[in-house]
Amino acid sequence: MHVSVLTWVVTVVVMLGALVADAVHMARHPHVPSARECMAYIGMYVGLAVAFGLCLHLFVGGIHSGEFFAGWLTEYSLSLDNLFIFLIIMRKMKVPRESQQFALLVGIMLALLFRGAFIALGATLISRLAWVFLLFGAWLIYTAVDLVRDYVRHDPDDDADNATEGRLMRRVKKAVPSNDEFVGDRVFVREDGKFLATSLFFVIVALGSTDVMFALDSIPAIFGLTQQPYIVFTANVFALMGLRQLYFLLGNLLNRLVYLPIGLSVLLTFIGVKLVLHAMHHYGLDARLGFDGEIPTSASLLVIVAILGVTTIVSIARIRHDRRAVARAKAERLARDRARFEANQDQWS
Repeated sequence: MHVSVLTWVVTVVVMLGALVADAVHMARHPHVPSARECMAYIGMYVGLAVAFGLCLHLFVGGIHSGEFFAGWLTEYSLSLDNLFIFLIIMRKMKVPRESQQFALLVGIMLALLFRGAFIALGATLISRLAWVFLLFGAWLIYTAVDLVRDYVRHDPDDDADNATEGRLMRRVKKAVPSNDEFVGDRVFVREDGKFLATSLFFVIVALGSTDVMFALDSIPAIFGLTQQPYIVFTANVFALMGLRQLYFLLGNLLNRLVYLPIGLSVLLTFIGVKLVLHAMHHYGLDARLGFDGEIPTSASLLVIVAILGVTTIVSIARIRHDRRAVARAKAERLARDRARFEANQDQWS
């Protein structure tokens, strides 16, 4: 897939322009967005992503459009996990709701910056060293196992703890003078002739360190689905668009995706195995063992959709089951209390 310099420039300018326009709108009209506003923005960004994928299908073929949709869905699902950690960080650091929009916007911009750097690095490594696929695959499988381990331990706050209380944060707090307060959207303030960092500065540091961690997972994952830097970049940007609105729309509803870590672990394991098989195919090892290690893009897309769909359906079923169990327990408790009351009434009479 050949992408001209002009196409790259236009794509980057348009996409960054959309993010900058969102930032300017937020700066001029600071507010907590309503559910209707959030849904409108998210619908618009999802519609743009679908339209972009259809344009790829029209101009460069179904294989590359399939790679885009697979990569976009994967990155979007991983971004949901990233968003969940953002929620925990905001809660732990007690960020005022009016300051959360700015912090989220900076966090998303940092995510775009770090992912861009990792995309460039990954593309360079892959073009020169095919064995890097083995390294990427092993890393994704390790990440998947780590997700399951955290889920079994019922400790989803580990990543947030590392970001807010880890070694990096302790060093930053020690090195940067601060006033330990939130002052609107201000990152630094001047007090008594000194420049001091506000608490918002440390929130941004926490979000930035989380972005680096997630870039280490998301970029190898999408390179397991496509080796086209243009598709990797656009899928990542579309996955980041609307995250700020999604944060305010979902809020604690993200907690209801109870099986999201398991779904993501299965997804990352699948892509990790796909990367290992791709490396085996490159070196001819699969042919020597009597099989074809290449997994078609269409099959990858179907598997990704199936994993995300099952994860969502099972999570919803679990929530409904828990609600029914709570309602049933409450009804049984009321019945016991009523029976006890009636028994006491009979005794007194």
